[in-house]
Amino acid sequence: MESAFSTHTKWLNTNSHNYKMRINYPRKLLKVTICFCFLTAVAFGQSIKLMRYDEDYSKLKDSGRNFYNTLKFLPLSANKKVYLSLGGEIREEFGGKVNEDWIKDQGFNKSFLQRYSLYADLNIGEGLRFFAQLNSALENGSKYGPSPVDEDRLAVQNLFAEYKIRKDSSNTLSVRVGRQELNYGSGRLISVREGTTVRQYFTGAKLMYATPRFAIDVFVLEADEVNFGVFDNRPSHQANLWGAYSNLIIPKGGNFDFYYLGIRRDNAEFEEGTEKEIRHTLATRYWKNGGGFIYNLEAAYQFGNFGEGDIKAWTMAIELGYTFEEMKFRPSINLRNDYISGDKIAGDGKLQTFNPLYPKGGYFGFNPLIGPSNLIDLHPYVTLQLTDKLSAQADVVFNWRYALGDGIYRPSGNFNTAGSLSDHRFIGTTYLLSADYKFNNQFSFSCGGQYFKVGDFIKDIVPQWDNSIFFNTQVSFKF
Repeated sequence: MESAFSTHTKWLNTNSHNYKMRINYPRKLLKVTICFCFLTAVAFGQSIKLMRYDEDYSKLKDSGRNFYNTLKFLPLSANKKVYLSLGGEIREEFGGKVNEDWIKDQGFNKSFLQRYSLYADLNIGEGLRFFAQLNSALENGSKYGPSPVDEDRLAVQNLFAEYKIRKDSSNTLSVRVGRQELNYGSGRLISVREGTTVRQYFTGAKLMYATPRFAIDVFVLEADEVNFGVFDNRPSHQANLWGAYSNLIIPKGGNFDFYYLGIRRDNAEFEEGTEKEIRHTLATRYWKNGGGFIYNLEAAYQFGNFGEGDIKAWTMAIELGYTFEEMKFRPSINLRNDYISGDKIAGDGKLQTFNPLYPKGGYFGFNPLIGPSNLIDLHPYVTLQLTDKLSAQADVVFNWRYALGDGIYRPSGNFNTAGSLSDHRFIGTTYLLSADYKFNNQFSFSCGGQYFKVGDFIKDIVPQWDNSIFFNTQVSFKF
C-alpha cells in the first residue's frame, strides 16, 4: 500500500520552514546515470530489495562485462575478491489533498515530492564490507511547507562497517557498526518508512546471528534529529532504541517473531502531558505469506515510566486472507482488525496510550492524521493481479477511538488532537483505491486515491468540518 500512496505526515508544525532553494546537482547526475543504466538493467535478473544493503551481486564475478554488470560488480583486485557495487534511486511523486485537516473550505493543497539516492558497497574478501548511501529528499508546492518526512535536502542515509565473524553453510555471525536503516516484521513498530520521501535511520551497533531456521539481531542505537538542510541532522548522543528481534521458522508450522524493544524520549507528548518516557515492549508475531491462506497475528505489551507515572499499554492485531491462485486475476480477500490501547483518564499520572515507536506510515490508510495509538479499526480489502505487471487494491477502513479519555495520534505516534471533551468513539471511514504497474525489476509506476468520511468524533472537535480527499501518482526507478 505504501508504494501506491505515500503517507507524508505533518508530524510537526513546519510552516516556518518553507525552503525556497532546492538542490539540483543530485538530479542531473542521477538522471544521466539512470537513463544509461535503464538500457542495460533489464538484462539482469537481480531483484531490488527494500533494504539496498541486502542485495548481493557477488555472482556477477564471472558474468559478461556490460555497463550494468560492471556498475554492480566492479573488481578492484586481480582475484576479484575486492569489489565495489554502485546503485541508487530516482523517485518522482505528485500528491493532492482537499480539506486535508477535515476543515470545511480549507481547499486544495499539492506537493511535488522527489527522492534521489546513491550508494556504494565495498566488499573486501568474504568478511569485511563498507556501505555508504546519500539521500536527497525534496518537497515543492505545499502551502504549509514541507514536513519532516517530506524533505531532508541532503543526508548520509547509511554509513556502516560490517564484519562477518563466522560464516559457513549452517550459520553466520556478523557485527555492524555505524549509521543504518532497520525494518522488522510487518513494520508496525520498527520500519524504514519507505512510503515517505525521507526514510528512517539510526546510528549504533548491531550483532546479527542467523541459521536456516532461526535468526536474531541485538542492537543499541540512537535516533538523529532530522532537519531540512544539507548534512544538518543532529545525533541525540543517547540510546533511543535498543533490543532484540528474532525469527523462528517451523517447517509446516509457520513463522514466529519474538522481540523486545526499549526506547527513550525526553519530551514525549500525549494527552496525558509531556514528560520523559522510558518504555519497554514485549511482543510476538505469528505469520504466513504466499499463496492460499495467509495470516498475520501480532500482540505487544508495553510497560515503563512516563515522568513519575507508570506505563501500561498494549496492542493486538489480526490479519487473515485467502488468495485464489487458480482463479483469473488471482483475487485475494483479506481482513485486518486492530485493537490499540489509549489513556483512560487524562491527567491522572498514569499512561495507557500505546506507542508505535518507529512505525511505517499508511498502515491504516493514507490519512496523515490517524495513527496506531488509541485506535480500533476494521479493515477489509481486496487485491487483484490483473496482469503479470499490473495489480490493484481496494480498501475500506472503519476507525474508532479505543479510550474516550484520549485523543487521536499521527502515523508517527506523535500527539495530534485531544479527545477527552468528546463522548463519541467513531472517527470516520476511509475508502481507498490503488494500482501498481511494474515495468521490470527497476522501473515502476503507482497511483492511488482516498476519500475520508468524517465520523461523530471529528464533528465534535472540528466546528466547521468536512470530508477529505487525497490522491497520488508516483514513478520510481532503482538500479
